[in-house]
Amino acid sequence: MSAEQLQALCSGAFTACDISDALLKLKVPHAGFLVDIDLKHAGSTRGFVAAPATTVLFALKASTEPPSISGHFADNASAPGTIAVLSAPAGTRCAVLGGLVAARLAKRGVRGVVVGGRVRDLSEMELGDEWQVWAQGTSTVGAGAETRCVGIDVDIEVAGVMVKAEDIVVMDQTAGGVVVIPKDKVAEVLELMPKAVEADMLVGEDVQAGMELGASMKSRRG
Repeated sequence: MSAEQLQALCSGAFTACDISDALLKLKVPHAGFLVDIDLKHAGSTRGFVAAPATTVLFALKASTEPPSISGHFADNASAPGTIAVLSAPAGTRCAVLGGLVAARLAKRGVRGVVVGGRVRDLSEMELGDEWQVWAQGTSTVGAGAETRCVGIDVDIEVAGVMVKAEDIVVMDQTAGGVVVIPKDKVAEVLELMPKAVEADMLVGEDVQAGMELGASMKSRRG
């Protein structure tokens, strides 16, 4: 994705809902939406952050394959300007992100974290004005109790959505959700959204003028 495309996504003209509408038209599974991933910590600035993904895969501690990575993932994951997306095994009770790990990621330039699993130490997440943490749940238990890290920048699945390194992750506090744009769909998403947003604006104006919603949607959206 080019810098111009990233700037267009973050211009304020579009929301995560607009992006999902475009992804739905492009037949991207689940319209890129990570269901039941909720905001656990919000930064103090405008709640919209879009950035390339760096992915982190965890496996059960008791498993033997694949092998664990060498070193800590927070020291090795692609960092500056990315959003870290972590995938934990289903059903685990431990957190795969805590305060120390988050601090290291933030220090290395990560802009936020999305966790398909649990987080802890939320009181330690004041790590920047735009820093956001989204996750399926919380825990008091550290990652080592049940999990081990087995991959960085590998394909992962979070909430039924496949996420690859350099896909674009959109964290939208106002819209209340996280959307993943496949990196090969960014140009098409940006092409579709302006017309769709304009059509919705016109539908809103029609409704305020007393027009029936169905008739307006048929007229404006085609």
